[in-house]
Amino acid sequence: MNDDARSGCPINLALETLGDRWSLIVIRDIMFGNRRHYRELLGQSEEGIASNILADRLKKLVAKGLLTRTDDPSHKQKAFYNLTEPAIALVPLLAHMGAWGRRHLPTTPELAIRAQLLEEGGPPLWEDFMTELRHAHLGVALPAAHVPVLARLTAAYEAEVARQRPA
Repeated sequence: MNDDARSGCPINLALETLGDRWSLIVIRDIMFGNRRHYRELLGQSEEGIASNILADRLKKLVAKGLLTRTDDPSHKQKAFYNLTEPAIALVPLLAHMGAWGRRHLPTTPELAIRAQLLEEGGPPLWEDFMTELRHAHLGVALPAAHVPVLARLTAAYEAEVARQRPA
């Protein structure tokens, strides 16, 4: 057991890894927003994450093995962040959290639509999404019959944003 952990309980260990205010939000933004650079994560954050907090969380998530950091060959000071298999395996957890939040908290339609589609699609959609994430982040080949999930989730979000705009 890790000497810093309060206990070896799997729920405790998961919370110690992911339970701070920002870690799952950063993973969400990489996963659902396809934000792979620091500036994208900082500038497009719905919740307004501070630059020092983002830098800290990215380092922590890399150290915990949930993200990898790769230098961007097009720019010396840029890096790509990729999800690892343990982060991709969080899709069902995030789908359940989104479904719970939609049912019990005052969400907005444009930010709840992806959670709704993931809930309605259930485990088969989650598996397809995880396959797509493995392709994008780990370089795993897509099956020939793969139907894009992120594009569908993004299109639903954009349609909901357009619906919410005043005429």
